This record gives sequence, C-alpha cells and structure tokens, in this order.
Amino acid sequence: MPDNKVYIFDTTLRDGEQVPGCKLNTKEKIEIALALEELGVDIIEAGFPISSPGDFQSVDEIAKVIKNAVVCGLSRAVQKDIEVAAEALRNAKRSRIHTGIGTSDFHIKGKFNSNREEILQRAIQCVKWARNLTADVEFYAEDAGRTDNEYLARVIEAVIAAGATTVNIPDTTGYCLPYQYGEKIAYLMNKVPNIDKAVISCHCHNDLGLATANSIAGVMNGARQVECTINGLGERAGNTSLEEVVMIIKQHHALGYYTNIKAQQLNPLSRLVSDTMRMPVQPNKAIVGSNAFSHSSGIHQDGFLKDALTYEIINPDEVGADGSKIILTARSGRSALAHRFHKLGFQYNRNDIDVLYEQFLKVADRKKEVADEDLKALAGEYQVTAIVA
Repeated sequence: MPDNKVYIFDTTLRDGEQVPGCKLNTKEKIEIALALEELGVDIIEAGFPISSPGDFQSVDEIAKVIKNAVVCGLSRAVQKDIEVAAEALRNAKRSRIHTGIGTSDFHIKGKFNSNREEILQRAIQCVKWARNLTADVEFYAEDAGRTDNEYLARVIEAVIAAGATTVNIPDTTGYCLPYQYGEKIAYLMNKVPNIDKAVISCHCHNDLGLATANSIAGVMNGARQVECTINGLGERAGNTSLEEVVMIIKQHHALGYYTNIKAQQLNPLSRLVSDTMRMPVQPNKAIVGSNAFSHSSGIHQDGFLKDALTYEIINPDEVGADGSKIILTARSGRSALAHRFHKLGFQYNRNDIDVLYEQFLKVADRKKEVADEDLKALAGEYQVTAIVA
C-alpha cells in the first residue's frame, strides 16, 4: 500500500471547464494552472488535447510553464487521441497520459455495442500505446461505480500489467453510496494481485451530493489520489470539491492522511476560478462560500462570541477567508447586537441594549439584514431620546 500522502489531481481545467458557460481561453488556463501549482496540486489535468485546436494549444502552453506538478492530458482508448496527447505534453517536465474506456455493462452494451472481453483487450491496448510514449500512464475505468466488481478487478489487474501506474475508479454518474464506493476500493485492494504496483484514484461526481463523501471513503479503503475541482465544478452536478477533501483530511488528524495543499490559498483561488469562469460560488458552499463563516442565529452568535470553537471547526484564516461574520437579522440576539455596537464604537450597558434591541427587531423584521448604517441610525435616535428624557 502507498504511504499516507493523498495526491491531489485537479481537473478544473478539463472536467471543470465542461460546465456550460465556463469555457476558458489559453491565457486564462495558464493563469489558473500556475495558481494550482502554487496551491500545491500534485497533478494538473490541463485538458483533452484532441478535442479542439484550442485545447491542444492550452495543454501545450501549460506544459511549458509548469515546473513542479505533473501535467496530464486526457484521451480516449484511441491511438490517435493518445498520440495527440503525447504531442501536446512534449514540453512538460513531468507528463501523464490519462486514457481509458467505459467498463460498466451500461457502457459496454449501450455505448460501445460490445462485450466484456473486447473491452478488456481495448483497455490493455490503450495503456500499451500510452506507455510507449510516457512512463506515467493513468487508466480510467469509466462508470466503475456501476461496474461489476469481479470484472473491474480483471480489468485493473490487466492494465497494471500493461503498464498503468495509476488506476482511476470513477463514480461517473455519482450513483454510489459511500459504503459502496469504499467497498469497491477495498475489493480491488484485496483482489487485484498487482495492485501494489499502481496508485488507486477516486474520481467521483456529485449527482446525489455524495462526491466528497465517496472520495473520502475511497481514501479510507486504500485510494491515494483524489481527482477534484476548485469549487466542485464539473459535468452536471459537478465533481468532488478540492477544498472539501483537503480540509476533511486536514481536520481529521486521526485518519492519518495528509496532502501538500497550502490551505490558506483555498479562498483566493476559489475566487479566481469563480471570476475567470464566470461561475458564482453558492453562498452556503463549504469552505469557500460567502456564508461559510457567517453566523446569524442568536444562539449561534452568543456561543461563537463566547468561544469561536462552539460553532466553527475551521479558523477562517486557515483557509484564506475574510474572517468570521456576525450577520444581524431578526433571528439575532442581544449578544450579537451589543458586539456590533461595540465594534462601531458605542459603549452600551445591558439596560441600553435591552431598549435598543426592541427597536432593532422592528428594523430587522423589515429587512433581510441589518447594516451598520441602520445601527448608527438607531444609536442616534437612542441618544436623542436619552437627552430628551
């Protein structure tokens, strides 16, 4: 079994770019690729070179500027695809060809109109083609999540024997439950005799909202690479979120795993990707959403103000966020109101806050969020009332 480092394979520039409206030009791709390398990503999947001249150019240019990360190009189990990927990667200091084929009966029969033996031979052949062009070959068994485990094990054993150094076990449709995906990885670890010659990789989609959970289940059962994207971008409902996987591993020390990701860069890179791809991040997105460190409930605010650990398991500074926020709404309590007044320079005792709170609630019932300007107006009115009284 490999050591406890989990390799981060980022596919924002390939799978993430497949989101409608998220097409990037070469300059934008290079900017993000350089930021991913600075983040500490181990493998950058730069694109699908044969898919278009523009994508070929982007992979070629990225390969020229990346110094430490492995640069990866995707291909189908087609000799021309593999040759074009190798050509696009020719200037990379470290290159990887990512090739493969669907292995579930849904794909074998419905997509390829073929049979298991024929697909097995195609899988072996595509790895051999790629291995002739680079020493680092990753094989993907598309729709492995719905592939019969016994047949999947046969395919994985054969492609490792053919030269695959990483084997990708995608839950392409996001179908698996975490225990099912974990059991699938464990099955391969136990049943594939040459599995120690390759790294098992997780590539999970989020159709049922389980991509991150499935990836972690895979790691806990022997996988040592996770394929993910910034902000969870990707086909349909998206891919495994890089920031979620990294922080789960970082927070749960007892698991014993680690990555090379510099967590403080997660939020800045999230914003860069969001802005460049013109794809807003949902406010309640874990780690990088605008509300990830916001508190609006009075009970939560009171606990947080007494001890941040009561409601925050991650310090926002740790992930490069702007800091914790106390959001004043009709659900907020006196502690939060007093805290905000204090930050604005007003010193009120408990009796003052009791009076101001009643006025605050009237404003809060009219507005979604009470702003500092509203509080200053309340303070002004309260001061006038006190002088008159």
